[in-house]
Amino acid sequence: MQIDYIAMKCSASAVLAFNLNSTGKQLHLAFFADNILSCDFCNLIILQGVELMVNLFINADISPGIINKNIYGHFSEHLGRCIYGGIWVGKNSPIPNTDGFRNDVAGALKNLRIPVLRWPGGCFADEYHWKDGIGPYEKRPKMINTHWGGVIEDNSFGTHEFLDFCEMIGAEPYICGNVGSGTVHEMQQWVEYITFDGVSPMAELRKQNGREKPWRLKYFGVGNESWGCGGNMRAEYYADLYRRYSTYVRNYGDNRIFKIACGSGNFDTNWTEVLMREAGKFMDGLSLHWYAVPTGNWDDKGSATEFGEDQWFSTLRNTFIIDDLINKHSTIMDKYDPEKRVGMIVDEWGTWYNVEPGTNPGFLFQQNTIRDALVAGIGLNIFNSHCDRVQMANIAQLVNVLQSVILTEGEKMILTPTYHVFDMYKDHMDNKLLQSGFTGPEPRYSFGDESIPAVTMSASRPEDSGQIFITLCNLDPNNSQNVTIDIRGVAGTLSTATGTVLTGSSMNAHNTFDKPDNVKPAAMSPIPIVDNTLKVTLLPMSVTALTVE
Repeated sequence: MQIDYIAMKCSASAVLAFNLNSTGKQLHLAFFADNILSCDFCNLIILQGVELMVNLFINADISPGIINKNIYGHFSEHLGRCIYGGIWVGKNSPIPNTDGFRNDVAGALKNLRIPVLRWPGGCFADEYHWKDGIGPYEKRPKMINTHWGGVIEDNSFGTHEFLDFCEMIGAEPYICGNVGSGTVHEMQQWVEYITFDGVSPMAELRKQNGREKPWRLKYFGVGNESWGCGGNMRAEYYADLYRRYSTYVRNYGDNRIFKIACGSGNFDTNWTEVLMREAGKFMDGLSLHWYAVPTGNWDDKGSATEFGEDQWFSTLRNTFIIDDLINKHSTIMDKYDPEKRVGMIVDEWGTWYNVEPGTNPGFLFQQNTIRDALVAGIGLNIFNSHCDRVQMANIAQLVNVLQSVILTEGEKMILTPTYHVFDMYKDHMDNKLLQSGFTGPEPRYSFGDESIPAVTMSASRPEDSGQIFITLCNLDPNNSQNVTIDIRGVAGTLSTATGTVLTGSSMNAHNTFDKPDNVKPAAMSPIPIVDNTLKVTLLPMSVTALTVE
């Protein structure tokens, strides 16, 4: 972009710039000394017709680690219309289904190559008794969903349905067990029912209910948010309970379970300290939860669609907090686990707004805009960068709840901007993360007297391919970013980059059932690569995915 700037505060190679066409808004953009028309040792400087450039590098021969595919995981809770109406409509529904599962939803999720799906909660997990959800539908007892809207749960979607659905979409199941109101025996029997291939009461019960061979179950969470809705426990008490309960989450036959302990939901580093010290050797993973709330006020979180740049900025700013959380909790985990055997499991994350007007407050139904797409892109880039410790992440939630990838209304289904980001990012899964960064000053996006990174990125490559996969986010809703990427350490010469871009016509651009394609990816024209360097313009408020070869 060609614009006039006034800059103050000169250094040897860069200045801090103000855009004259944007009411003096500080951009924190860098210019090099040969672009400066006049400089009186840090007095007023005028720059005219300067082309702004963000300079990045990728070291294709240096990898900090492997991006665990489970970072692209999802979460489904018995909450609102996530399960009922979202995933499950029943075998007799007029909505096209296979064995009760919506065909449209299942197809869309298969396209994402979802690696892992968490269930049944969430807060619901610690009031869920699994035996209520097996056997003939007409004999399954009903219960009150006390956490989410006080509605009647008929248990028509239970263990068999969840595990069959995971098989249908190709996802590993991640079951969260009931510590808050359940028993050790109950949890032990559940694992036996699912995984034991032999003669036992639970294996026989499973066979009576129509499943001869056991399922594979890799991931099991011992409780959920035990510091809050899962029992309001102290760290010391839960650590002892975890040691006890996890003992009976047994491995039957060749099935091996990755055991996940309940971790912190904020900056409670004492919880992490106690859990790692007292129970670290008994766990394979420790969870972490974080939601970006625009206002920071849980009683009035802000609208999903009616907001100005102030809440655009605050939502993105609060998304970056997860990076700080990971660093702080990782430091403690490193103290007790320097080999990084225990994975950090970010099994709830995303945005949380006020519910849509006129909907049940307990159903947590919210729309999904291009703002949410940027949150998803930022979050996934952060998790990728921490692949040495972060082994799984599960965005909340799958369908019709919080930052969902799919919305349904009767027979209708739409894909949200967040869905498209996961689709654009999925080629990162199980790739080698590549070292990357800025060769010059990092561009900043400012609002008021605060600023955040204007550009975030990830770069990766498959083990057996010469391709390089790059994802970039431009957080600034007003300005493009002209980016130069220097790709180093490649054997031979790169020729072309192809890709897609996701953006919106406004900060609150979103898809509706009447207009399902308001926000969708667009193919980019091939970008030539000269001397292993490519140049690309990142549109305002956009997510870009590039494949370089």
